[in-house]
Amino acid sequence: MQIRFATVEDTDALLAIYNQYIETNITFEYVLPSHQEFAERIRSISAFYPYLVAEDRGRIVGYAYASRAFERAAYAWCADLSIYLDKNYRSHGLGRSLYELLCEISKRQGINLVFGVVTGTNAPSVAFHKALGFKVVGDFPHNGYKNQTWLSVYWLAKELLPAAANPAPVRSVQALDQAQLQELLTSAAARLVGAC
Repeated sequence: MQIRFATVEDTDALLAIYNQYIETNITFEYVLPSHQEFAERIRSISAFYPYLVAEDRGRIVGYAYASRAFERAAYAWCADLSIYLDKNYRSHGLGRSLYELLCEISKRQGINLVFGVVTGTNAPSVAFHKALGFKVVGDFPHNGYKNQTWLSVYWLAKELLPAAANPAPVRSVQALDQAQLQELLTSAAARLVGAC
């Protein structure tokens, strides 16, 4: 098992995993994005935030990333987390490892609050977030319409750092110590050996 930062060369493999969710209510997208659109998402997100992929024997089996939660400047100290695993790799600890890594890297960037946005019918994801210390901070009824159903959305939040009076600017993941980040990824992957 290996965990590393995503590159645009991973686009097809990540799209194949994301495609497993397009027909579900887990994502609110109706249509799988094009290769070009998805590659641009990877490029733009990973320029500032952590975008991780997990590989098992060279095959990508999951990915997770942080991204900007809201556009206004005052929201710079919070991020939105997302995760998608190949359905054969769920419930083996991989999701927890990727999410914990996202939280640790986000904290090192100076992000003090992270969110998970979950469809109300996705009880396993709500339980997953709560097990990692997230709390429901918002419940938006009938917020999305997909598969002939009105769906509610939960916002779950976790505080990574206390809200400082004069917070330092959030740093890009590219500005962090890359050797230390690599150590984090290697360590997390080593703990997964045999679990997946």
